[in-house]
Amino acid sequence: MRIEDYALIGDMQTAALVGRNGSIDWLCLPRFDSAACFAALLDEPRAGRWLLAPADERATAERRYREDTLVLETTWEADGGCVRVLDFMPPRVEAPDVVRIVEGVRGRVEMRTELALRFDYGSVVPWTRQDGGELAAVAGPDSAWLDAPVPLDESAGTTTASFAVSAGDRLPFVLTWQQSWLPRPARVDAFTALEDTERTWTGWLRDCAYQADSRYGEAVRRSLLTLKALTYAPTGGLVAAPTTSLPEEIGGSRNWDYRYSWLRDASFTLRALLRAGFEDEARAWRDWLLRAVAGDPADLQIMYTLDGTRRIPEWRADWLGGYEASRPVRIGNAAYAQVQLDVYGEVLDCLYQGRRAGLYHDDAAWDLQCSLMDYLEGHWRDPDHGLWEIRGPRRHFTHSKVLAWVAADRMVRTAESGDHAGPADRWKALREEIHREVCEHGYDAENNTFTQFYGSRGVDAALLLIPRLGFLPPSDPRVAGTVEAVRRELGRDGLVLRHRHDLDNLDELTGGEGTFLACSFWLADALALLGRGEEARELFERLLSLRNDVGLLSEEYDTAHRRQVGNFPQAYSHLAVVTTAAALDPDSQPSNTRR
Repeated sequence: MRIEDYALIGDMQTAALVGRNGSIDWLCLPRFDSAACFAALLDEPRAGRWLLAPADERATAERRYREDTLVLETTWEADGGCVRVLDFMPPRVEAPDVVRIVEGVRGRVEMRTELALRFDYGSVVPWTRQDGGELAAVAGPDSAWLDAPVPLDESAGTTTASFAVSAGDRLPFVLTWQQSWLPRPARVDAFTALEDTERTWTGWLRDCAYQADSRYGEAVRRSLLTLKALTYAPTGGLVAAPTTSLPEEIGGSRNWDYRYSWLRDASFTLRALLRAGFEDEARAWRDWLLRAVAGDPADLQIMYTLDGTRRIPEWRADWLGGYEASRPVRIGNAAYAQVQLDVYGEVLDCLYQGRRAGLYHDDAAWDLQCSLMDYLEGHWRDPDHGLWEIRGPRRHFTHSKVLAWVAADRMVRTAESGDHAGPADRWKALREEIHREVCEHGYDAENNTFTQFYGSRGVDAALLLIPRLGFLPPSDPRVAGTVEAVRRELGRDGLVLRHRHDLDNLDELTGGEGTFLACSFWLADALALLGRGEEARELFERLLSLRNDVGLLSEEYDTAHRRQVGNFPQAYSHLAVVTTAAALDPDSQPSNTRR
């Protein structure tokens, strides 16, 4: 299946992807960035999956999320009648559960289920047995139970069942995971869990400040639900995506593990949550950020695990064939050790925005900010790997320098507001120095555009953020020139690449990538700031049309083959939906924020 053929279910501690064919092909347990239980998405012949669908292979399906929830409803028209399958993960109590309820709608439909439990990315086949009317499985640290209302057969490590569903029938299937040395968690009542799950999601979104009937209300609310689903509830961390190694180019090698929290998302996340009126979630994210970055400012990383762990070693699961033969399959992400100076600006901007919104900040948080600023003062001239984690030599990336300016600017503003004391004059002088250098060395006067890095021949889509960050006003001709250069050099069928790999010998990896969806939203933002609102809205609505049938976006879009690529669903893309909608549609502006 294509990436857009999947839908997301989750319990705000982990997630699963359900395909159009009724198969769950990806599930990480016990949290987003842990070992996968189902890994059929990455093409391992022995990999785990859980199919639940009509036996009639000609059956056709339509699916949707139930109102403002993460309950997936798939309605099948099959030989003999119609059947509905509800897929969801109820709010976490003891352990993660995946619930699948089969409902007979009309006539009588023959159904089938196939469960292949595999742990450690398809490499471990568990020992299984029938226990008290359910299937029990164990392998090393993992155990699982399938509570089913029909007789189960097992052969060669795969559990199967065939059964019929008539109108009015409701048959619940519940898969539960637990660490193997712990007792089996209490059984979940599927129908009570369904009510609890619906109540949890609709209750949360009831406080949303975006109106459902506004021009982009549906898209914004679905993106917010997706972002909430990608939030790790125990810590407040936001996972970039629940998958690893979905390729940026089909068959290519740019396949990365995105099951971590990136500091580059910091200010975007905070703004999106606050604009939607979700102050509690914004505060939880801010608190996660403060815990993660605490320590020596020299040790600030670009990403952390969801609980703030720093080491994220990268290795290759060579037994996996990779999505559509896209290899290698990477587990972990070595980019955590890269130097990316822009993250200092991201963190300081995020904390500044939080303070402006009325989120509580104590003196300890301010001391941390001052320490980060002190370090940046001595290192902003250093080359780094840049926002896009180039796996090549360090360079003086223009965006990184602009974010150093942002850091100084936000510290000046805070000190001058009287909220906290600090050397505002020194920071102000630094701000002016950085601004002069960027305009001198990061700007190509001949082509009237800022460049990806000092001396570069190319541009970078992150340059679209220059007016949004306040580095230059939208009226400055250098801003318009940069926007046009990005469209000209990086444009693909109206969307934009984040940068070009074939210029300036950026790295040694093979293959390219699709257009970057978040950057395409940034182009819409930039056009709006330039007063070209109609162009901005046309682009925004084009981007919304690329969502799949249940409103989800991956990281990138392949314009040549007209399909989503990259890890899925991608938080960065959905954050951009929220912030761009706020910029373009006055009716979608918050009507009652709780700031």
